[in-house]
Amino acid sequence: MNRFLETLQYRVLILDGAMGTMLQARGLEPGGCPELMNLEKPEVVASVHRDYAQAGAQIIVTNTFGGTRSKLEHYGLEDKVYEINVQAAKLARSALNDPANDFVAGSIGPTGRFVEPVGDASFDEMVDIYAEQVKALVAGGVDLLTCETFLDIRELKAAVMACREYSDLPVMAMMTFDDGGRTVLGTPPAAAAVMLEGLNVDIVGTNCGLGIDGMYEILAEMRAVCSCPLIAQANAGLPILKDGETIFPATPLEITSHHDHLIKLGVRVLGGCCGTTPEHIRVMRQAMDEREQSWTAPRRRGMLSSRTQVVEIGPQQPCAIIGERINPTGKKAYSAELREGKTAYIRREAQQQTDAGAALLDVNCGAPGADEPLALERAVHAISGVVGTPLVLDSSDPVALERGLKAADGKVLINSVNGEEKSLTTILPLAKKYGAAVIALTLDGQGIPKTAAGRLAIAERIISRAEAVGIPRCDIVVDCLALTVSAEQDQAIETLQAIRTLTQEQEMATVLGVSNISFGLPRRPLMSATFFAMALQAGLSAAIINPKDQPMMDAFRAAMVLLGKDLRAERYINAYADVQETATATVVDKQAQTMRERLAQAIIDGDKDGVVVLVEQALGEGLDVLQISNEGLLAGLEVVGQRFGENRIFLPQVLLSAETMKTAFGRLKQEMAGATMASEGKIMMATVEGDIHDIGKNIVCTLLENHGYEVIDLGKNVSSARIVEQALETKVDAVGLSALMTTTLQQMQVTIDALKAAGVKVFTMVGGAVVTQAYADEIGADLYAEDALEAVAKIKKLLKK
Repeated sequence: MNRFLETLQYRVLILDGAMGTMLQARGLEPGGCPELMNLEKPEVVASVHRDYAQAGAQIIVTNTFGGTRSKLEHYGLEDKVYEINVQAAKLARSALNDPANDFVAGSIGPTGRFVEPVGDASFDEMVDIYAEQVKALVAGGVDLLTCETFLDIRELKAAVMACREYSDLPVMAMMTFDDGGRTVLGTPPAAAAVMLEGLNVDIVGTNCGLGIDGMYEILAEMRAVCSCPLIAQANAGLPILKDGETIFPATPLEITSHHDHLIKLGVRVLGGCCGTTPEHIRVMRQAMDEREQSWTAPRRRGMLSSRTQVVEIGPQQPCAIIGERINPTGKKAYSAELREGKTAYIRREAQQQTDAGAALLDVNCGAPGADEPLALERAVHAISGVVGTPLVLDSSDPVALERGLKAADGKVLINSVNGEEKSLTTILPLAKKYGAAVIALTLDGQGIPKTAAGRLAIAERIISRAEAVGIPRCDIVVDCLALTVSAEQDQAIETLQAIRTLTQEQEMATVLGVSNISFGLPRRPLMSATFFAMALQAGLSAAIINPKDQPMMDAFRAAMVLLGKDLRAERYINAYADVQETATATVVDKQAQTMRERLAQAIIDGDKDGVVVLVEQALGEGLDVLQISNEGLLAGLEVVGQRFGENRIFLPQVLLSAETMKTAFGRLKQEMAGATMASEGKIMMATVEGDIHDIGKNIVCTLLENHGYEVIDLGKNVSSARIVEQALETKVDAVGLSALMTTTLQQMQVTIDALKAAGVKVFTMVGGAVVTQAYADEIGADLYAEDALEAVAKIKKLLKK
């Protein structure tokens, strides 16, 4: 076993604390590149490492958080990736207090870009960017790799895959959550943990954003769904401004207050983030050494996830309904859409099936004449834009599957692998590489066995091969195959017997395409629903059905109560009392809508494919540009904002709606013959000097433009002098400032003071968790917003005054 992982079995390791603030205190200039100091001032970097090592840190983290070419190119250093990362690893190792027992962790941070469709980076490009850094850190001699402070689950997925593909070192992976328990893109801790454990990350957890109190809650949610060791790197509280200086108020003793609870939770690495110092680390190490540190990992379970939701599949869990309707078989209109590159049917079915009770969505794009790999990627993006339901990728084409796996936000289920050698050697490695679960079809080159024993033999062969490549049994769902009872009446009993043996004797998860049973018979819903109830009694874990089929859902809901898997009959009562709440939009009869309502619905749905056609129809009906914009499109965007505020949708859906809005405006501008629409105001946006993060700012810019504002974006790392100069020259109505790094918070006050002295109106917005209402008040900002949509609403209110 790896030395690092072996050590975690018997003790908790203390990782070091903040790096940026320490470097700044030792000469890093505002706006300077921290990673360049590895080359130009190596002794300064080494001195920080030594201070932490002497304080008791057993893991020293390299000064490479911004060591990818995407970050380094902001300083003209993109050709120095290898040199900077190798040197950083050597500096960290030179500082170890006990080289035989301590470790060097190679730090990997986000690039500042989002992966498409939310951003402009392709998944493959992101993997390539991280691979370059990983290879350099490995060459430098690190003992493990730590991916930290990630906001986008797909970017983190790319980073982890690069770590796995280009090294055999242990991997830690962390996301940053706000005090509402979600990342900027809406991912909760459980969804992050499920995806990361699927990718076989060795340690999962969280860093930055929160103090130790909030971090404990985040980790507790992760522990509820995963068996991995955990890591916690809390800030020393939330930043406050005192005597013109940004400080973090939590004392070293306060940081240790949760040690006992963290150990019980399974935290095996404990360190510090923003505001923590060698003194914090010293106290943390002393407090940990005084405690019993043993921990036994819980059993791993079969979990699936999307960006925002988690579903468990297992013999002890309620049966999971897999919606079967996104399949071109017998659906001419859907097949035509696949060939034409459209997604209207996919988005509509995803939404309707989720509303009807589907816990998972089966996605099949294998229509004749369609580009299946491209279609599956497009379908995954489209579904993720309208619902948070985890996915089942249904294809026998490994190229299409891999395209879909790259596009998926979370941990998916592959449908399917069978007992044939070709299937085993192509599908199982894909599942392992992308951290997916698999459906195991109990058939092989000889066909479907006639007996339960024959199907069980194939299932065991597939399970054995899957485990050999590193896929655990809990990530295998066996399909015992429902055959048409009108042709082979005795086969229904064999199927039920196979399910019963797998679930009750072997504790394996099972699945069926239930409706196959009734082909060729009258009153098919009666036969299918009855067989479904029998399969549920046998222990069926998941069912591929049409969730809009009322008899099937009636049988399902009643059986879950009778089998004791719907406690207090809550789901049953909610369904039939007609009060069930869903996190998706209400299905709308588009034929009954007015044109204005249809335009609004297109924005709500993020219908980029169809919005231009709607705009043209609206123009043909006599609506003018302002009516289309204000009474249709903007009305839809207001609904999007409301649902975002209610946590019914999340940032990816907001951005998709914004892109749809942009597409619609592009068509409207053609009608205006060079004229410009009346502006709601002129806003200048900038990330302050010293900070090269601009994701939050860019989102606000997009939404402001969609609400009719003229936006001047100065970019990132912008000096206060330039901001003032440009604000006066362009006569803006307000200036928005963004900062993500704690080391650049002070620059916000410098800039605000300069703007106010020049008579320019100012508002600030959050870029992560470093800016708070209290901090905004301290530095004299006119408003503060927690997220992009709140920023837009408050800007409107501010400018109206």
